[in-house]
Amino acid sequence: MQPFGKVYLVGAGPGDPGLFTLKGKTLLECADVVVYDALVSPQILAMINPQAEQIDAGKRRGRHSMLQGDITTLLIEKAAGHAIVVRLKGGDPFMFGRGGEEMEDLLQAGVPVEVVPGITSGIAAPAYAGIPLTHRAYSSSVTFVTGHESVGKYRPAVNWQAIAHGSETIVIYMGVHNMPYIVSQLQQAGLSPETPIALIRWGTRSEQEELRGTLATIVQQIEETRFEAPAIAVIGAVVNLHDTLSTCRPLVM
Repeated sequence: MQPFGKVYLVGAGPGDPGLFTLKGKTLLECADVVVYDALVSPQILAMINPQAEQIDAGKRRGRHSMLQGDITTLLIEKAAGHAIVVRLKGGDPFMFGRGGEEMEDLLQAGVPVEVVPGITSGIAAPAYAGIPLTHRAYSSSVTFVTGHESVGKYRPAVNWQAIAHGSETIVIYMGVHNMPYIVSQLQQAGLSPETPIALIRWGTRSEQEELRGTLATIVQQIEETRFEAPAIAVIGAVVNLHDTLSTCRPLVM
């Protein structure tokens, strides 16, 4: 049996190419095959070896280029014929990126795998918006949670009661479309309607934009401004630091 090449699960980061890791860049430059997701920025895709086979496997709400099982099958097939196969994922592979699932399946098939972490948007987007997730005067704990649930399929529903009281800052991935439900659940769990919230769209990119309000107002604001995904939501007192700290916004490369 012909030995497999190696699959690298590479985190592309949140968008700004300056935040992409050197290890990830090196792998793209020498890859034989790159299977990439929808949210990987064009600047990072431009780093791919021109001779490499490039496959768009991106998923977006309402559009699935490839099913998850098909992606894993594809990676196994490509590893059978190539030495370096890069699975390029937005953000970090292990932070709501299904990297753990893909790694399990690849190892079960006997394919060597290595993970290359990336900067996750739940940390980077708030930072570029001038919102520190922790601050000694406001927050000493953070919870990261998905707002896009697949209830009853592979895990139970998010326990918003526990989330509301589990930490002082809440960071929600993929939650824009479910925001009415999420806000309702958090308020029913006891969070004040006046709790600050910020939505950050296309975080760390040149087109980054923010929408700030409170749990009581944010749903109406989303409707009025037609604010859309992809966006990160940050809930907690740290959001109030935006006005002061956003004056030092990082320069997008």
